[in-house]
Amino acid sequence: MENKNKIILNIDGKDIDASEGETVLDVAKGSGIFIPTLCYHSDLKNKASCRMCLVSIEGKKGLFTSCSTKVENGMKILTDSPDILRARRTNLELIFAQHREECKDCVISHDCRLLELAKKFKVGISRLPDRKAGYPVYQFGPSLIFDSGKCIDCGNCTEICRKQGICFLEKRQKDTFYQVKPSLDEKKDCIYCGQCIIHCPVGAFEAVGEFENVEDPLKDKTKKVIFQFAPAIRTSIGEEFGMEPGENMLGQMTAAIRKLGAYKVFDTSVAADVTTIEEARELLERIKNKGTLPMFTSCCPAWVKYLEFYRSDYLPNLTTVRSPHIILGGLIKSYFAEKEGLDVKDIVVVSVMPCVSKKYEITREELLVDGVRPVDYVLTTRELARLFINHKIDLKKIEPEEMDDPLGLATGAGVIYGASGGVMESALRTAYKEITGKELENIEFESVRGMEGTKKAEVEIDGQKVRVAVVNGIANAQKILSELRDNPHLYDYVEVMACPGGCIGGGGQPLPTDREIRKKRAAGLYSIDKEKKVRLAHQSPIVNGLYEEFLSDKENVHKICHTKYFKKKREVEIKD
Repeated sequence: MENKNKIILNIDGKDIDASEGETVLDVAKGSGIFIPTLCYHSDLKNKASCRMCLVSIEGKKGLFTSCSTKVENGMKILTDSPDILRARRTNLELIFAQHREECKDCVISHDCRLLELAKKFKVGISRLPDRKAGYPVYQFGPSLIFDSGKCIDCGNCTEICRKQGICFLEKRQKDTFYQVKPSLDEKKDCIYCGQCIIHCPVGAFEAVGEFENVEDPLKDKTKKVIFQFAPAIRTSIGEEFGMEPGENMLGQMTAAIRKLGAYKVFDTSVAADVTTIEEARELLERIKNKGTLPMFTSCCPAWVKYLEFYRSDYLPNLTTVRSPHIILGGLIKSYFAEKEGLDVKDIVVVSVMPCVSKKYEITREELLVDGVRPVDYVLTTRELARLFINHKIDLKKIEPEEMDDPLGLATGAGVIYGASGGVMESALRTAYKEITGKELENIEFESVRGMEGTKKAEVEIDGQKVRVAVVNGIANAQKILSELRDNPHLYDYVEVMACPGGCIGGGGQPLPTDREIRKKRAAGLYSIDKEKKVRLAHQSPIVNGLYEEFLSDKENVHKICHTKYFKKKREVEIKD
């Protein structure tokens, strides 16, 4: 009997098997056949707005957008012809006419699809007048910049903002055109997740740049510049140098940072181990003393900002534990400074993070330690790569080096913080020890891993059931909050990351970023965890030493590791 779901079509003279429901572009990409795209992104609906993916279909008049055309049995498709070439050139020229070029100072100048397509199709980028000259540039807090003059109106940013459940970016009509603008509604605010950057094909969105500012302290001989980098960076930064997603570049990155002139290079994953211990203890204390449950993680500042602005009724549910890079910054400017005999005023801490919301996080007054900022600068993965490129440092060619003692040796538990479910899994590994006094035989919690937007599990620890949920994407978190409204006791512990896939899909990560790339980056982190000799936070000799020497003092634990949250009014000011 014939399988009705099986389809055979012909693309450029090649017979290809396909499945019902696939698009022509899906099938072509899967078969290694090149069709140019610009507005297409696998995370989003196909809008066919750029019209670069045009193809012809035998027996049908005109040209069709392959991203929105479903396959049919017996289809014969051409991806290249004089008519297709002419149409693509015309469409590309029209796109450039609504994109103000600033190629020399653009965040994606070294990897720009627009420029690649212009070169491939021999299109002059300034043949037509620029209709967006004079369009405004918006800044969203200390994290994001939106240059509306570069926007090509593909709608990717407004869709991902809506998909995140925020709807801060919107299309509004101006004269005969629609224009992407930030909302003027005081009930809406940007949470700085940066997914607009990841999904913009033309660099209209970028992080507020700080990598130039880091150059001055690096040159200043009186300053001790200490770099730390998040778990997710090690399996993604290689992409900026032509490496495959998921490849561990920890040693090469350490060597490259030293070459920049850094005094020390530390691993944020060490502080993730501290976060794990503090969160596990707080969770168990809340369960034991019937405190506010479920407890929410607070490592993601975009998620924290969401609760503070949109759902302040849930602020008591947030763990008081600070995010790992804030904890490590605090340790550097207290414990490490004292150990090394350094003046805190001479220390400059630079965090390399996979997200842009961390740029916002370091400005928060409640995170000061003895009146001092724990972290002075935040660079995204892309910014660090750009800093390397400016200094002619190639990660592919540099010899790997070890990180510095004492804050450079992390456990596997600290490393998996970079993937959705990692915080939860790390805490559960340690919570088991805290409750039972025994070590887990199988420390891998497969039920909380993966790219799904929501994962739920019931974990039994010494006869006690702990109900957990792991969420990535704010819209999925909104669903969890709706469930809790109807049943407040549904979960004990909830991990939320604003970005798809967790930190590996953050707004500061290399472009492109999609589901398959996120999976490879996460797989790289889990491989590192598996190869580690120490895979549990509470077994870390570095962390145990910290608790013996410094964190045995409750006052130190409180000021370095814990904080509080407040209901916030809208912070992004926009003049229309």
